Amino acid sequence: MKLGDSLGRRRGRRRSANGSEDGAASGEGQSTPRGATFGQWMEGQSLFPQLRGRNLLLGVGGLALLGWAFGYGFATRVLFPAPPPPGDLFEVPDLRGMGLASASERLAGVGLEMGSVDSLQHPSVVAGLVLGQSPLPGQLSRPANPVRVSISTGPQSRSVPDVLGLIEDRARIVLETSGFVVNLDTVESEEPRGRVVSVSPAPGAVVALPSEIRVRLSAGPPVVAMPFVLGLERAAAEMLLDSLGLVVSDVDEVFRFGRDQGIVVEQEPAAETELRRGSSVRLTVGRGGGGGQEQ
Repeated sequence: MKLGDSLGRRRGRRRSANGSEDGAASGEGQSTPRGATFGQWMEGQSLFPQLRGRNLLLGVGGLALLGWAFGYGFATRVLFPAPPPPGDLFEVPDLRGMGLASASERLAGVGLEMGSVDSLQHPSVVAGLVLGQSPLPGQLSRPANPVRVSISTGPQSRSVPDVLGLIEDRARIVLETSGFVVNLDTVESEEPRGRVVSVSPAPGAVVALPSEIRVRLSAGPPVVAMPFVLGLERAAAEMLLDSLGLVVSDVDEVFRFGRDQGIVVEQEPAAETELRRGSSVRLTVGRGGGGGQEQ
């Protein structure tokens, strides 16, 4: 045997031993399955991480779904439970205009009962009658919820204030402030113009609100226009003046010829002058014959 061949064989054994060890080591980490190509083996190596990622996502999603379901059930059954199902529901009847006893019987007839009762003043509903209710007519209610009603105590009453002698504006303010409706009228009176001379109903009378109060104001003393009496006979002139409420206080006579005898030839005051009833009027009548003037 040659020395070179011996060294070559030793080196070959070492290489083969090292190669077998490396192969064994690499075979333990990555071994190609029998009957599979290298490309198929590479595809299998990349598939395992994807499967592990999908399983992780599915697990997290499942836990989140379970947590949501638990929270929803806890909230709806413990924190905010649903109200109990309602019992029997009955339609609330209309109680307005009934007395308290009749309203209570009406409610009992449909399976309901009356609750609290309060009272209110009303200008038109008679005292003792129902004027309001809760729930309203036609709504549904349970026997456990009594029906509350309000009954009328009738209209508010107040005595008529005394406004006699007041001027129009002040009398109106006093009456309207007290809740009354004012109806004004005028009448001839000896009182100064614009003053209240009468009130109906009378002051002090107790009436319901809002009632109408009739107030009469003075139009001042009655006045008449002085008529034209010239040319009338004395008797006719005096009769006319008396019918108007005027008083013939003086009659003068003056001499006149012809047909002026016994006829009114002068008057004072002049025609169309406005005079208060009871005012004095002076006439001058013609007379025949001689002589002077009679007063």
